[in-house]
Amino acid sequence: MRLFHKTNIDFIGKRWLFFTVSAIMILAGIVSLATKGGPRLGVDFTGGSLIQVKFNQVTATAEVRKTLDDNGFTNSEIQSFLDANVFIIRIQKSVIPMIEVGNKIERAFKTKWGEGTFIVERTEMVGPRVGEALSEQALWAVIFSWIGIIIYVAFRFKSAAHGVAGVIALVHDVTITVGIFSILNKEIGLTIIAALLTLIGYSINDTIVVYDRIRENMRLLRSKTLGEIINTSINDTLSRTIITSSTVIFVLIALYVWGGEVIHDFSLALLSGVIVGTYSSIAVASPLVYEWETRKAKKRVAVK
Repeated sequence: MRLFHKTNIDFIGKRWLFFTVSAIMILAGIVSLATKGGPRLGVDFTGGSLIQVKFNQVTATAEVRKTLDDNGFTNSEIQSFLDANVFIIRIQKSVIPMIEVGNKIERAFKTKWGEGTFIVERTEMVGPRVGEALSEQALWAVIFSWIGIIIYVAFRFKSAAHGVAGVIALVHDVTITVGIFSILNKEIGLTIIAALLTLIGYSINDTIVVYDRIRENMRLLRSKTLGEIINTSINDTLSRTIITSSTVIFVLIALYVWGGEVIHDFSLALLSGVIVGTYSSIAVASPLVYEWETRKAKKRVAVK
């Protein structure tokens, strides 16, 4: 199945337009992060309280959230298991002692629903040291994934240009996605880190498909210039890239709209990341390879 037949788009000729669009998106995210003092981190990284409550009867998530908001817990994260009438509530660290947070929530629920209508199954505290350790581990997880990708792609295509360009495109994707979360004032927790790592795997896979076609065409189209070969390769894979990404995007839209509050931000991170990642596979990764190889060729000529 092909959406487009014999397209002849000059992606390499438009590379500086693509680079400018990417720079604007990245800059918008960086400005937002700078004005807000960095990303808005969730309980997993900042420390706070986790309370698991089980109600005797079916209780609406909206009612639980309203009760928490009315009692000052406006930034709470609620994970609901409606089939079991269980709610997991995460509260960010505040001036209130963490042990008092659980007591205050319990009193609020008693006022709202009455004595004996629920039980607090567990209360856990995430201290600032644990949050700091999780932040460091999440950062290293992303960095090591990039290093591994550079080594693998460079080995597979026998060129450092492909590995470095592929990871620059991934940094581009992650930076823009984090910037979108900052602009929308969304929290970044462990589930969002999981979404970013998923995005990294998806995006590099898409990029490698284009790289594979470039490698094939380097053998088949020896009479053409590097720019022409890359353009041909991107056009050859354009239908595949858009069809594959579209199916994923449709699923993520469904999750975002109907998946519920629990996975709302997770699906948003993947949705925005897949869109940006599809764009970077076409308009960033391969044009960067072209820039790398062209500059290297010019240096060789200058040395001679």
